Amino acid sequence: MSDRYVITGGVPLNGDVTLGGSKNGALPILAATLLIEDEVVLHNVPQISDIDKMCQLISLLGAKVERRGRTVRVNASALTSARADRDLTAAMRASFYVVSPLLARLGRAEVPLPGGCSIGSRPVDYVIDALRHLGVSAEERTDEVICSTPKGLQGTTVTLDPTYRSPGATFNLAMAATLANGRTIIENASADPEVEGFCRFLQAAGATIEGAGDNRLVIDGRDHLHHCEYTIISDRIEAGTFLLGGAATGGTVRVGPIKPAHLGALLDKLEEMGLVVLRERDAVTVRTEGRPRGATVYTTAFPGFPTDLQPPMVVLQCLAEGRSVMNETIYDGRLTYVHQLRRMGAQLKLETSQQAVIEGVDALQGREVEGADMRASAALVLAGVAAHGESVVDGRHYILRGYEHFEEKLTALGAKIQVVTEAT
Repeated sequence: MSDRYVITGGVPLNGDVTLGGSKNGALPILAATLLIEDEVVLHNVPQISDIDKMCQLISLLGAKVERRGRTVRVNASALTSARADRDLTAAMRASFYVVSPLLARLGRAEVPLPGGCSIGSRPVDYVIDALRHLGVSAEERTDEVICSTPKGLQGTTVTLDPTYRSPGATFNLAMAATLANGRTIIENASADPEVEGFCRFLQAAGATIEGAGDNRLVIDGRDHLHHCEYTIISDRIEAGTFLLGGAATGGTVRVGPIKPAHLGALLDKLEEMGLVVLRERDAVTVRTEGRPRGATVYTTAFPGFPTDLQPPMVVLQCLAEGRSVMNETIYDGRLTYVHQLRRMGAQLKLETSQQAVIEGVDALQGREVEGADMRASAALVLAGVAAHGESVVDGRHYILRGYEHFEEKLTALGAKIQVVTEAT
């Protein structure tokens, strides 16, 4: 069976959206609970399928996991297995986060190469290469990585690529460093809000970390971490997606709770395009006043424009007046969905695999389209809401991986959208 969205477009989105917990923040924190030989209580955990899979994954490794609504309790005192489940790792990229806690607790990790959305090459080599600095021995096979720590984890200085400031490498290094011998310094660390929140979680569990929220982390290893209770930050990608949906449909959308600074690059670009942005202490409103102007966007590491908001921004650029350019500098395969927008009447072409040039049109036309990853599928739904006529969008299973109650929230904003299940 396959779920598809059927959308009657041409309706502006208006209203408030209550944001769920951050997917990109919750997944590494769930993996990090394996570091702790005590109960951990997490609040505001999003109810999405990737969280389901991560809970299953750590449970199969020996952790006791209890979920009640958006609260998850994990007790990994009886961690038993160093081998991650192949089917679960194949389903999501974030499965690779378990490598470091397994090494720290058991001295060994056997993790099949991760899967997830197809948005270009996303090698794990940079994570393994970074961990080698801490004394990790790694054997990379065709479809898995086997790691061990012959002499234990040893603190050192690791310098990451300053171009990407990889969150994934930062998460894994920080987890390994918390239980390593001595001091670890991570240069060019990711400063994403999710990484800052991750460091705050580790601090709550007793880790000694300086520089949370900066590009340089200093971590002094401890013998063990202890019980803690922590609340996951709101999802800034969900926030940006709904704000861009409101802008693309000519409406007014308010999202919260969220720190406006977590959306700084997006909000600055929307103001440049002529939209009205209202920043509150823990909420943001974007209001449309006339047709937006075209703009050039470069995706970069935080505090730059997020790559995860590139697809919905392209939808807005397709409807903006004049020429726009989207430069995707993070992933080489994240613009492959643009031919779906062309089917809806968008005037855009790929100059390279990472640059799209867009001539804005007055309106998109409803069509049958298919998303091939999480963010592109959500963007195509927004395009359908903005378009004239009826659209059918395949790819709901991708959206369920990262957006909590997506269609319900759109409906509350005025969208005419329903889910239709069809036999495959």
